[in-house]
Amino acid sequence: MKKVLVPIANGSEEFEAVGIIDTLCRADFDVIVASVNKIQITGSNNIKLSADVLIDDCSNDEFDLIVLPGGLTGARNLRNNDILTQLLKKQASQGKYYAAICASPFVVLQYHGLLDGKKATVHPVFARQMINKEAISQRVVVDENCITSQGPGTVLEFSIKLIEILLGKDKSQSISKPMLICDCSEK
Repeated sequence: MKKVLVPIANGSEEFEAVGIIDTLCRADFDVIVASVNKIQITGSNNIKLSADVLIDDCSNDEFDLIVLPGGLTGARNLRNNDILTQLLKKQASQGKYYAAICASPFVVLQYHGLLDGKKATVHPVFARQMINKEAISQRVVVDENCITSQGPGTVLEFSIKLIEILLGKDKSQSISKPMLICDCSEK
C-alpha cells in the first residue's frame, strides 16, 4: 500500500485538501493527514478540518508521495514549518514524488528551491512570480518526481494524475470513471 502525506495548516484550502484526501483514499492509499498547527485547523473558508496527527509525528516516516493543498495562508503556514520543509527536501533528494496545488507550488516549493530546473504550474494569481513560466498555463504539470496543479477547479484532475503516476492508468481510470471525472487528455 502506497503511503501519502497530506499536510494541512490553518488557512489551507478545504476543497483542495478534502478533494485530494478523498480521491487518494478511494484508490486505497494509506493517507496520513498531518497538521503543522493543531489537530483541528480552520481552513481558508472557515471550515474546520481535523488531522490524523501532528507533523512532528511524521518526522522520521517515509512516504511515496507528499502532496500539499493550497490556500495562501495555509501555504505560508506549510512553508514556515521546519519539519515539513525537511520532509519535502528529503523526498525530492531521494527522487520520490512530491506535489502541490494552487498557491503551494509558488509559496512553498519555489521558495524552498524545490522547483529549481523544473516545469510547474500554479494558481494564475502567482504565475508572474514563477521563475520558470514555461508550463504555468497547464492545469496539471508532471516534471519527473514533481507534480503541480492550478487550484480548486483542477483538484480532481490533479488527484487522478497522482493515482495514475503511483498506481497506473488502469487504477486511475477505475477511480475517475465512477466519480464522473473526464479525462481531458482524451478530448
